[in-house]
Amino acid sequence: MFPETKVSFHSENEKIQRVYDAAEEKCLMNLKRFGDSVVLVEGGGYEKIWLETQPMGGEMYALRNPEAALNNCLLFMRYQREDGRLPGSIQYTGGKIEPQFNKYQGFCFPFPALNLYYLYGRNPEYLEQLKETLIRFDACLWRTRHITGDGLLASFCVYDTGEDLAVRYGDAPCWWGEDVPPKGYQVVPMASMDVTSWSIASRQTLAEICRIQRDPEAEAWEKKAQSAAQVLKKELWNGRRSALFDRDCKGNTVDVLSHNTLRCMYWGSVSQEMADLFVRDHLLNQEEFWTPLPLPSVAVNDPAFRNAPENNWSGQPEGLTYQRAILALERYGHDRIVTALGEKLIDAVFNGGLRFTQQFDPFTGKPSLVHAVTHQPVKDGSGEPVQDAYGPTMLACLEYIAHHYGIHPHLGGVWFSLGTGKPYEYEAIFYDHHYGIRSNGRQAEIRTDGKAIGTWDCGIRLVTDENGNILRTVSIESGADMK
Repeated sequence: MFPETKVSFHSENEKIQRVYDAAEEKCLMNLKRFGDSVVLVEGGGYEKIWLETQPMGGEMYALRNPEAALNNCLLFMRYQREDGRLPGSIQYTGGKIEPQFNKYQGFCFPFPALNLYYLYGRNPEYLEQLKETLIRFDACLWRTRHITGDGLLASFCVYDTGEDLAVRYGDAPCWWGEDVPPKGYQVVPMASMDVTSWSIASRQTLAEICRIQRDPEAEAWEKKAQSAAQVLKKELWNGRRSALFDRDCKGNTVDVLSHNTLRCMYWGSVSQEMADLFVRDHLLNQEEFWTPLPLPSVAVNDPAFRNAPENNWSGQPEGLTYQRAILALERYGHDRIVTALGEKLIDAVFNGGLRFTQQFDPFTGKPSLVHAVTHQPVKDGSGEPVQDAYGPTMLACLEYIAHHYGIHPHLGGVWFSLGTGKPYEYEAIFYDHHYGIRSNGRQAEIRTDGKAIGTWDCGIRLVTDENGNILRTVSIESGADMK
């Protein structure tokens, strides 16, 4: 029914091993049953599956529990409304599964759903279901969120893009269940880089699905994606400031330097040049986003920044941002930055007592302690139950380890990442093969189905195709400028 999958990691680096083991153990707490379906909830006090986290989270957990990974995508597809809208979240209460349509809550869905197609034996029925889901979703976006005719799609409420308490949303409502735009607010409906990027990601994925199916519509979907991306650049990209900025309901720029251009990199909606400029001018800028613990939601020198310990997307680095940053940066060849971010996140978790919290202080790296249920700030040692086992933070740690010292299934291919340091072994089973890395920290041997295929110097990633042929090698060691 489900493919055989497995993953294991053993390192002589005590810090990395302890973070890995703690994440593995605590992830088990987030496996829940929604009726007949096993799912991986967000955790850390959040008992639903959310469109912005759990398809991506499930896919990252697929080698550990393929059933939960598949359900984390299938439930959203199954509960898609007839008009094409996907639920922003799904909860299980009173013995019933309840899809919720009072916000979109992000859209980290197309890439993980497509990657699962390869992991689950390339089932053509699943691929067709995914295709129809994305076609209907894209049509729904343009029917309900294209309200100004300028080629940009709008966010109607704070939770559409999952930016709880974000200053840049002004007086916008948290929820908005209607498909007509809200009226009487200062900012919303807001021309949104995020919502526009959802369509671009959907269309790019549809083009890839059509190529797999040998469907001639691939070119048409690619052109639609490019057309939307051109509008995104023309209307929201500020070339002088090297970043994207949303526009409010009056057409004014929302003048907050947010991390959301990095989100758009996750969806693949910006060009290589745009991504490189944002990384150079902002992401690696120590006065903005490259703080001692990087990736605050808003640049720390922006007036809208708030160093608030609760779930506040105007400030502290979020585990979810670390989770999304992996694909965002690797799409554009910034693999060495991924390594640096992973090292910093693992340090923060380890130094924080192996607590996997939702947020961290960008200046100290300390985990922000909040109540396990109310998510309000608490003091350590107060006796109050403190948030832990927040899924995006745990999965990000496991994924950073896999992308530095391990094996990653990527759209039918295999990535072998040979990190430097202390000796380690990493093993994984997927695609009906058993893969392994054995490293002394300087050189690493790669094995497939028990057979050694070669030894390489550490510090690189081998990217292979579906047949195991090496396509390229990529440098993955972080530089001094990222320490």
